[in-house]
Amino acid sequence: MSLQTWLLFVTTVFFVSATPGPNMLLAMTHGIHYGVRRTLMTCFGLMTALGLIMLGSVAGLGALLATSELLFSIVKYAGALYLVYLGIKTWRSLPQPVAELREDDSDKHGPWALFRRGFLVAMSNPKAFIFFTALFPQFMNAHQPQGPQLAILAATFYLIESSWQLSYASGGARLARWLNSARRLRLVNRFSGGAFVGAGLLLTGLSRQ
Repeated sequence: MSLQTWLLFVTTVFFVSATPGPNMLLAMTHGIHYGVRRTLMTCFGLMTALGLIMLGSVAGLGALLATSELLFSIVKYAGALYLVYLGIKTWRSLPQPVAELREDDSDKHGPWALFRRGFLVAMSNPKAFIFFTALFPQFMNAHQPQGPQLAILAATFYLIESSWQLSYASGGARLARWLNSARRLRLVNRFSGGAFVGAGLLLTGLSRQ
């Protein structure tokens, strides 16, 4: 892989990752409610799922999803249902002062719960499998060993994606003080909940192409 090809990959992933979507919305929302330090578990869940998606794509699951309408639909609707469920739950949640949430280490708001939520949100989009299956080969040299090239692309993606997640989480954390009122937190919950429901509904319209 040439330096020019790698730089083109960096540019592509930089702008793709920067685009607001369910992953970044979750990182920002958790940044508001839990602060950056605790949101690291959310980001860890997101990145763990993305790592599995990349492995699945390399193993051929992305190609399988691209050719099997039934399997693609099953994964798609399961992901959409989870996003809609998360959106309704977020919409209906009672506004709780940020300071209390940041100190709340119960099962509902503990590290494992944040990790699980991040993992499930990232896994909810079947097109991510196809995205990696289609994206990586565009930047790989077929005449060079594939393993090292895949490792470089995956590490680059991880670095850029995690940096954007932390940026969104930090932005949310900086907004927390201004948002720390019942009325404003209710608006945040409803905005986030509506966005997750919207993402779930949009997901049902995805096609394999």
